[in-house]
Amino acid sequence: MKFEIHIFNDTERKPIPKAKMQRVVENVLRGEKWRGKPIQSASVSIVLVNDAKIHAMNKEFLQHDYPTDIITFPLEEETIDGELYISLDTATRQAEEHGVSLTNELMRLAAHGTLHLVGYDDASTEERKEMSRLEDTYIRH
Repeated sequence: MKFEIHIFNDTERKPIPKAKMQRVVENVLRGEKWRGKPIQSASVSIVLVNDAKIHAMNKEFLQHDYPTDIITFPLEEETIDGELYISLDTATRQAEEHGVSLTNELMRLAAHGTLHLVGYDDASTEERKEMSRLEDTYIRH
């Protein structure tokens, strides 16, 4: 298996739990299938940004005029190659709201975005529940 996972921090906040986020992405890639087959290779870049940046991206690419926690961009159709943009501001607020650490919230978002890359959706309540269950599984590994 060949997984390339890169994490970039475009915020002022340091340090970021890069190794833990990478581990969670690897857990998802090792544990899931893509198009019915085990995943042999993947390239995932995670970019941590602030609310202003993700708001602008959400508005430009998804026509949503508000900040969000994560935006996932698949870059290729024939391979798993994508970018995950995570708002550190929103992740911080969500961690406080859910009574978890920022590290835990960032790991959850990394798992969530990777699940999107391998084909999961969260449009319905059932899909959201399934993604949440999988996030919990991959964070605990």
